[in-house]
Amino acid sequence: MYAMVEIKGKQYKAEKGAVLKVDRIDGEKGDAVDFNSVLLLNDEKNVKVGTPYVDGVTIKTTIEEHKKDKKVVVFKFKRRKGYRRKQGHRETYSYLKVNEITGA
Repeated sequence: MYAMVEIKGKQYKAEKGAVLKVDRIDGEKGDAVDFNSVLLLNDEKNVKVGTPYVDGVTIKTTIEEHKKDKKVVVFKFKRRKGYRRKQGHRETYSYLKVNEITGA
């Protein structure tokens, strides 16, 4: 069984026991987070597609850890003008472990 869930405007495939790398979510390590914005639910026999969400289905997750990704370098320049700008940043992510899919 798996479900397509929307978290912070992005879609992820959630299966029991899977770890999802999502944009940073407020909370501490070990906190429980539930999502009810399930777009699609597929159990072994049939598929439920929401309009836009499937009613009564919840994804229960826990926060495993928070991490920063590799540095992204943004470099701008204009040739023959002496214009150069270098800037960088690191995105922060949360890792969520899917405990169960309820309401199926």
